[in-house]
Amino acid sequence: MSAAPNNPYAREPEPEHGHGHDHDHDASESDSKPLLDNAHTPAQASDTHLNAPNDPDYRYSYTDENFNYYPSGPTQSQVKLDDPFAPSKAEDYARQTQYENLDYADPFPGPTAKSTPVMMKQPNMFQRYFGLYPLEQRIQDKKRGVGVQKHPIACYVLSAAMLGVLIFELVTNSKAQGSPFSFKPVVNPMLGPSSSALIQMGARFPPCMKNVTDVPITTLLPCLNDTANPATELCSLEDICGFGGFHDKTPDQWWRFITPIFLHAGLIHYLLNMFAQLTASAQIEREMGTLPFLILYSAAGIFGNVLGGNFALLGSPSVGASGAIFGTIAVAWIDLFAHWRYTFRPGRKLAFMIVELVIGVAIGFIP
Repeated sequence: MSAAPNNPYAREPEPEHGHGHDHDHDASESDSKPLLDNAHTPAQASDTHLNAPNDPDYRYSYTDENFNYYPSGPTQSQVKLDDPFAPSKAEDYARQTQYENLDYADPFPGPTAKSTPVMMKQPNMFQRYFGLYPLEQRIQDKKRGVGVQKHPIACYVLSAAMLGVLIFELVTNSKAQGSPFSFKPVVNPMLGPSSSALIQMGARFPPCMKNVTDVPITTLLPCLNDTANPATELCSLEDICGFGGFHDKTPDQWWRFITPIFLHAGLIHYLLNMFAQLTASAQIEREMGTLPFLILYSAAGIFGNVLGGNFALLGSPSVGASGAIFGTIAVAWIDLFAHWRYTFRPGRKLAFMIVELVIGVAIGFIP
């Protein structure tokens, strides 16, 4: 029986012995070995090659471009494919051949046994606060934007406290002038209380803190309930400063370096400051931790008021947490340029910080 004409893998059947074709048999042995090898006898070859891939005893062989012959591995019936726990003899055999012996390296080699415990161990809060864990892991945390803590607790508490103080300001002004927002004698563009109300509640006002030549103790200022322009109801400087007065002594209300941090000129002023505090300052707290952040926040706010009390306008009250917030933003600028290559998305962070800086400076020019 002859092989199917359309089967490229079929072998020509060998002639039976005794018919005088010994020279053909000798010539076939000198040819290169076939691509496909079959363990069946020649009499069965033509039948089995018709359905070779489905034959469990069919074996593949390989010949490269230099006509080098590579024998096939074991037949499919010799490999126990149904047993998942049995070793794959076909794979073991393939590794021994030159053609399938292709080694490759893993793209991401696993950590060594020595470094695995160090890299896998997560630092606790104490270690994060003081940086007592490996430098490589701290750099990776910096790149991923991971700080000492997850939530800016101090920023949340300070924002809530400042909101309560703002409500108290508006209630005080409402009792004095009949409206929470001051429109007479001067309109407060920040939608807040009058200047006299801010001074009495602890605004930074140099005449209440020291002797000012241009504003002596005998100076009369508009009372809290005055709505006329010019003022018709005047009060002494000691009454406006409040907190028990001076008792005929030199003004020394030093706490006005601290209290203005919690006061705001109005609702708009509060919202703008809280936007900066809950974004830029909050990120600084996450990276530093609550305790170091409170030290930085307090120092920046207090010394900002000390600087403003000596160089700002002496006759105008000043309030707000802008000094403390700008102190934290200054640390953020230093940290960004000092650790540029370790910062998560430094270009985007720089763009946001420039916008925040422009808005903050612009707010300072609002009367």
